[in-house]
Amino acid sequence: MKKFIVPGIIGLLVLVLFGGGCSTYNGLISYEEEVDGQWANVETQYQRRFDLIPNLVEVVKGYADFEKSTLIGVTEARAAAMGAMRAAGESGELGEFQASNRNLGVAMGRFFGYTENYPDLKANQNFLELQSQLEGTENRISVARERFNESVKNYNKKIKQFPGNLFAGGLGLEKRDYFESADGTDVAPTINFSE
Repeated sequence: MKKFIVPGIIGLLVLVLFGGGCSTYNGLISYEEEVDGQWANVETQYQRRFDLIPNLVEVVKGYADFEKSTLIGVTEARAAAMGAMRAAGESGELGEFQASNRNLGVAMGRFFGYTENYPDLKANQNFLELQSQLEGTENRISVARERFNESVKNYNKKIKQFPGNLFAGGLGLEKRDYFESADGTDVAPTINFSE
């Protein structure tokens, strides 16, 4: 009888450990896939923004004798941000992507600043519609980034907690970066109406 009890207990322990290991492995892979899926959603919203910008530039070109340097700046910043987005998708490093999007934001700020000087352009239905779509896209980007950060938080927690931390290193699963706010956004802008 003892001959069967000891091997049975050992067999049961092996089965429990194997089952727990499989469950942990599958859980880690699910969390990693969730992060990748949320990143794809972020890319989709940024791509929507990138697709709207050339249309906006074309409408403005048709209405105003716009400074070419402003239009070129927007176009170059858009191209840099698109390239950085692709690189971030491959490497998981978000720093360059965030920096390129800050540069795009500055270029777009200049762009919209110049449009204020053209009342006919501000009344153009195509311009207003594209501007509205861009604003809606910015809201979608914000939601997609929030969801991405939430999935990254869950993933990072899972690979740091026991027993996931035992498997993560062996599987090559590493901590993922969050989207973070841009430098200087913690300080409110100064508005001066006396100028």
